[in-house]
Amino acid sequence: MRNNLYKDLPPLERRPDGSLYRMTPAQRKQAASRIRRECCCCEDGNCIVLDDGDTCTCPQTVSFSVCCKWFRWAVLPLDGTLEAEIFRDKDLKCCAVCGGVFVPKSNRAKYCPDCAARVHRRQKTESERKRRSTVDS
Repeated sequence: MRNNLYKDLPPLERRPDGSLYRMTPAQRKQAASRIRRECCCCEDGNCIVLDDGDTCTCPQTVSFSVCCKWFRWAVLPLDGTLEAEIFRDKDLKCCAVCGGVFVPKSNRAKYCPDCAARVHRRQKTESERKRRSTVDS
């Protein structure tokens, strides 16, 4: 018989006062969408883990608190920005170009990954143009 992988997951994190981490309505909407697409325990909006003969709606899709271990440790890491917004408020930065929130990979990051590629390409083009203009023909 196989072990239940749900039991092997670490416990949910809690705030220093003992309460569960909470999501804003926009974060809950993103989380519910991610659960419907990515969670292997969610089938037609019902939780397979909690199924004991009767169908049970996935509690994480209707709750504003992070209450499902599978969501926390298997689904939420797929969206690093959402995870950081919920659990690490101070580790986020705003992109200098688009204003979107992103998780920086270093302390010098100014741009989100999408904008960083465009900005780097533009800066490289300008640098090459400047270098070529100083060369005598």
